[in-house]
Amino acid sequence: MNVMGIDIGTTSISMVLVDTKTGELTARRTVNHESFLMGMYPEEKIQDAKRIWTFVKQNMEELSNAYGQPVGIGLTGQMHGMLYVDRNGGVVSPLYTWQDGSGNKPLDKEDGRSSVELLNSQVGAVSAGYGLATHYYLQRTGRIPEDAEKMTTISDYVAMKLCGRTKPVMGADMAASWGCFDLKKKEFRRDALEAVGVDISYLPEVRKIHSIAGETEEGVPVMVSVGDNQASVLGSVSSLSDTVLINVGTGSQVSFASDTYVSCAGSMELRPCTDDCYILAGSSLCGGRAYAMLEQFYREVSGNPEESHYQKMCEQAQEFIEEYGADAAWNVRTTFAGTRSNPDEKGGITGISVENFHPGAMTVGVITGILRELYEQYEKMCEITGRRAHKLVGSGNGLRQNPLMQRLAEEMFGMELAIPACREEAACGAALCALALVDPKLELRKVQKMIHYL
Repeated sequence: MNVMGIDIGTTSISMVLVDTKTGELTARRTVNHESFLMGMYPEEKIQDAKRIWTFVKQNMEELSNAYGQPVGIGLTGQMHGMLYVDRNGGVVSPLYTWQDGSGNKPLDKEDGRSSVELLNSQVGAVSAGYGLATHYYLQRTGRIPEDAEKMTTISDYVAMKLCGRTKPVMGADMAASWGCFDLKKKEFRRDALEAVGVDISYLPEVRKIHSIAGETEEGVPVMVSVGDNQASVLGSVSSLSDTVLINVGTGSQVSFASDTYVSCAGSMELRPCTDDCYILAGSSLCGGRAYAMLEQFYREVSGNPEESHYQKMCEQAQEFIEEYGADAAWNVRTTFAGTRSNPDEKGGITGISVENFHPGAMTVGVITGILRELYEQYEKMCEITGRRAHKLVGSGNGLRQNPLMQRLAEEMFGMELAIPACREEAACGAALCALALVDPKLELRKVQKMIHYL
């Protein structure tokens, strides 16, 4: 018997089937959905939600036909983004992704502030790409579709479609990713939102604990989706209380659990995780993308844009470390896409000398810069919680496929790095979360003990 986990990412959809007794992977599948759309405005970063749903449905059916119906379905996906549905649950807008920049645009000529600036000052924490910042901008600029009834995330839209619902429902962790959310009460700051003119009638029902959204036509329970950050934690970490998780993909994140509500600011967020704990999450907007940018730079220098340079980059970096040491590398600040708290911040390179003017020094510097952003936020988490982790777990393809990054992470964090055996950590986390809901004999912390490491 298997439980299914589905992760609807920014570029791909990952699905896993996990054995309900052992936690081992029965099957996995990842497909690129290629759903980005050309927006009418330069700040838009939008996708075709109908196309994503079609990909999910098709691949789910193929896996179910091959391995049998799962006992439950867990969903996760890109956080922060939003789309609109009509009264029948039909999609009536594109998916505005977490990369959308509408929240940073001035609301109108009279009010030069952006929705991010206004909501941050009068309601609560929010950044560009967060659902409520995007929604308020679309509302003030008259761009909400006339037949729109409710807002939802892409993964909760898929859950709604799977269950045949006409109205979306959200979990607290996904709802919090839209911003302007009261973490203690686990509900939107509705009064404050109304006071600044946000139309809150579009907000969906919010469930304060992990729960089942409904069932498929075949009677399979479908879980209300969890945030991809939370799902990655739940699919990677076998012990929440003493483990720090670093994830390097397109972006990068560091996550550390807290049993109590704590205050934080800047680029760090406190997010709901399990029903009885939170996670502190620190995000880098560039992360693994910085390493991909460097590889693209080498392609341009070589004059051969079709040839991959990742292997050569790694070799040159290793040679540099062997001859000069990692500390002699360039000092690279990889905030090339800004930060959550300061989108205009730029990256920087210092520490270049006659002796270290080598491509390997730049590669080591970029890798170290990616990790340093995460480590600096982890140190702040330790100050906030008053404790340190004893275990280090790493996930995301940017880290999995880079042995040098793994080695430098161990040196920086001072702990041995463990990597989950399942590459689709978020999908696996969604599956385990669903398993804890459909099996009354299990609870989530016990289910997490099923996680296997390489």
